[in-house]
Amino acid sequence: MIGAIGVVVASNDEACLARNLLASEMIAGQGVVVHVERGAPSAAIAYNRGLDATTAPIVIFAHQDVYFPRGWEMRLARAIAAVEAIDPDWALMAPFGMAEDTAAYRGDVWTTSLSRRVGEPARTPVMAQSFDELVIVLRRASGVRFDEGLPLYHLYGTDIVQTARAAGKGAWVADLPVVHNDGFHDRLRADFTAGYDYVRRKWRARLPLRTSVLWITWHGLSLPLHRLRGARSIAKRRAVAGDTGVDPRLYAARCGWE
Repeated sequence: MIGAIGVVVASNDEACLARNLLASEMIAGQGVVVHVERGAPSAAIAYNRGLDATTAPIVIFAHQDVYFPRGWEMRLARAIAAVEAIDPDWALMAPFGMAEDTAAYRGDVWTTSLSRRVGEPARTPVMAQSFDELVIVLRRASGVRFDEGLPLYHLYGTDIVQTARAAGKGAWVADLPVVHNDGFHDRLRADFTAGYDYVRRKWRARLPLRTSVLWITWHGLSLPLHRLRGARSIAKRRAVAGDTGVDPRLYAARCGWE
């Protein structure tokens, strides 16, 4: 499996990258090749550059603050086999996303910003309507790419799932637990608004769509409502946020993944 996979990451923090993604055993110990993109104006541009610069048949697009627990590549092999048993022409897979049929959280991820595991483990693959962007697995032969018209660094997990689905290809949440060693998120800023408006216009015929953050609706009111709720809960959320300086292996061990 090791020779069949490659990792692409957009990075703006060398210390964070080294402490998390590059410390993952399948990278540091087994030599999975990582292509790092720096200074790209958007995630879509960074990831398409990485896709073009690599040749692995399975490409993993990951945040710099993600840690893959020991043995994750074996979980990936099992997940691919499980998906291919029901969808041989699949395009995408992820550890965390929103189920197509119920709009429920699926997956099993540790998030340091909340100091807990989130989601519901996907013991069998679950068809998704959107992915959280922390990790996206792409089968190169599917021909699916990121939309470089999507600005900045938000909601590309929703957009690429809908792109795959529009092409008749599957996007699945699978049993691929990871540590997202992310810091506290106080509010959604203008960069999120830009992505929200783009996705809302592009996929208007498919709305509403549930993302891991909020609903995307044709009228757009879900965003100001989310901001209002976020402002009211900011103190509570700040109080539970964990320490991103902790070795992510400790979080993985706490979850029983390492």
